[in-house]
Amino acid sequence: MKGPGASALVPASEVIREGELEKRSDSLFQLWKRKQVVLSKDSLSLFAPGDATNGAGARGKELRFGSIQKVDCVERTGKYVYFTIVTTDRKEIDFRCPGESCWNASITMALIDFQNKRAIQDFKSRQEAAEQAATMAGRG
Repeated sequence: MKGPGASALVPASEVIREGELEKRSDSLFQLWKRKQVVLSKDSLSLFAPGDATNGAGARGKELRFGSIQKVDCVERTGKYVYFTIVTTDRKEIDFRCPGESCWNASITMALIDFQNKRAIQDFKSRQEAAEQAATMAGRG
């Protein structure tokens, strides 16, 4: 389901999934607003319906996985799955999607993959730093 709009925003090789979610607004009435979404290896991008197909001129909001702590509060009702994305600064963003679409699972899996890759990079960096320190200590 990789349409022409996403390739202009995110390299096609990076796009995991495209589609539609509903986001709860921050307004007083907390209405559900439809968003076009592009899930990539390192972020979830949100656009007003139709904006994602406009290419490079589209303005949207990008939730980078580095700033997302977890996907939480999954609740199923008859028609929808409700879930919350919790950011590293503790902000909560509520979403819902049709139950059969499994958007919460797609986002969770992409987030876990991102976090695992980051943990491996951090481990390798620490290991290299320790090896360098040991080499420098051996010279002294």
